[in-house]
Amino acid sequence: MNIEEVRAYCLSLKNATESFPFDDINLVFKVEGKMFLVIPLDGNEPRISLKCSPDYTDELRDRYNAVEGAYHFNKKYWNTIYLERDMPDEEIKHWIHHSFREVIAKLPKKIRETYINE
Repeated sequence: MNIEEVRAYCLSLKNATESFPFDDINLVFKVEGKMFLVIPLDGNEPRISLKCSPDYTDELRDRYNAVEGAYHFNKKYWNTIYLERDMPDEEIKHWIHHSFREVIAKLPKKIRETYINE
């Protein structure tokens, strides 16, 4: 996947928004005002940072060279995925959606219920 494909996929998710809340380099995607993915637009190698269940963070890092603990984030919950390494595009999409769902899972019940089929 490239950055534009990641961006399009993120924006296809229900109520996902994009902004530059920190600086003009880090494109942030949120759902219900909560961050689920960051695309740093600097650097030589395209990458994304996303939220991940602690049940999977280490497993993914061990399985793929593409996955590392996310810089400047809590590494218990956040991974960085390098887009041009060994993780297939469908797997990248899976983890983007997983990140989206992780954020929704922490929202109040009334809001979570509107995302049951997402």
